Amino acid sequence: MRLPDEQLRAGHIPADLYRQIPPGTDLRHVVIVQQAPRSYTGPIALTLVVVAGSVVVLLVIAYVTQIIAASIVSVLSATCGIGYTLNRTSKRRKTPSALSK
Repeated sequence: MRLPDEQLRAGHIPADLYRQIPPGTDLRHVVIVQQAPRSYTGPIALTLVVVAGSVVVLLVIAYVTQIIAASIVSVLSATCGIGYTLNRTSKRRKTPSALSK
């Protein structure tokens, strides 16, 4: 019995609590109520829900932005004749002999 809660479970009354008991009280009928240990399940679950919700919101925003951009490009190309193209640069380098000709 090294820890105070082990002493309370064994029925020992610590000195600081003993001084608070009114005189003439039968110590055999004294019940000491301890606060339950804190559970971290709720805060951890709440954190996970907030993080997952934030990721979902960001993905939805990215998806909606992509759809809006594609819609704008398609409307502009249909009405004004403006096109949007993606150009891939060639990965081949020109050799020095080809440049000198």
